[in-house]
Amino acid sequence: MHIRPFLSLTRFKRIIAVILVLASALFFLGACGSGSQADQSSQSKASDGQGSFPVKIDHVYGTTSIPSKPKRIATVGWASPDNLLALGVVPVSIQKNAFGKTVDGGYLTWTKDALDTMHVDKSDMPKLHDESDGIDVEAIAASKPDLIIGLLSGMTKKQYDTLSKIAPTIAYQEVAWGDPWRKVITSTAKAIGEPEKGKQLISDLEERISKAGETQPAIKGKTAAVMYFDASKLSKFSVYTTSDARPQFLNDLGMETPESIKEDSKGTKNFYKEISSEHADRYKDVDIIVTYGTPDLLEAMRKDPLLSKIPAVERGSVVVIDSDGEMANALDPSALSIQKTTDTYAQLLGEAAAKV
Repeated sequence: MHIRPFLSLTRFKRIIAVILVLASALFFLGACGSGSQADQSSQSKASDGQGSFPVKIDHVYGTTSIPSKPKRIATVGWASPDNLLALGVVPVSIQKNAFGKTVDGGYLTWTKDALDTMHVDKSDMPKLHDESDGIDVEAIAASKPDLIIGLLSGMTKKQYDTLSKIAPTIAYQEVAWGDPWRKVITSTAKAIGEPEKGKQLISDLEERISKAGETQPAIKGKTAAVMYFDASKLSKFSVYTTSDARPQFLNDLGMETPESIKEDSKGTKNFYKEISSEHADRYKDVDIIVTYGTPDLLEAMRKDPLLSKIPAVERGSVVVIDSDGEMANALDPSALSIQKTTDTYAQLLGEAAAKV
């Protein structure tokens, strides 16, 4: 298992239903120039855009033009709604989360906290669409968006083409599921006509991260890697490459990327690489390992004849993030997760660094 695996559009739709839904969406887009007062007041909490329209956003499948300030934004994939909320905009439809700790049927805890802080009425809460078996195109179309943001997704070209028939759609820009958080915020802010808000948000988050790192001086300069181990199948494991936002976030906190991970990352833009445990001894340059799992994972790794050869495993400088807990969704940063969990994450890293 890999967190946020690539998705394929396997949901079968009745042709008539799709035609009706798309027709409804197109009808709405044709009429949204005037916009209802409810749409303008409840769905967008941002001020009038500081940026001029039309706006163009480049991504992996080309360039998307946004003709005017969007009022109803649907998001696809991980964390896109969090970045919108941090910029003051309430999406109309977001992914239902099934990994880690969630509340109210599929909201991440910090997503729900932000919505509550913004005093969003129950009727205006973002609708949850299911992406566990492909992107639910029908549900997204039913929310009548005038923009679809999938900057933190694994959206395929086929999915992009389908969604683009509903509304202007932005796919990921560099790496499926792993675009850098600063670039994602910058592009999101530009798309909604608020580039200055985006710059200020990034500055505030950088200050937040810096302060968290300063509270744990032991992590400064230590090498760290994010990996994935399955306790039921330790014959192989995965490392997250330098293309992924998770190891990049360790760098933000003042940690270094091991040479072994840099070598694994050469020649690929995939966010992870699978490794045979026969090569475990290659990772002797990793001071701290961060991984998902249960509390008994480290003990299982220590008992394994191959994984126990990794010095970080032997000495216990491993941060095991509970797959069912709140921190499970914090390793891959969003504007909201950084605000809520960075202190805790830095503390866990500091405890591991003390064992090096």
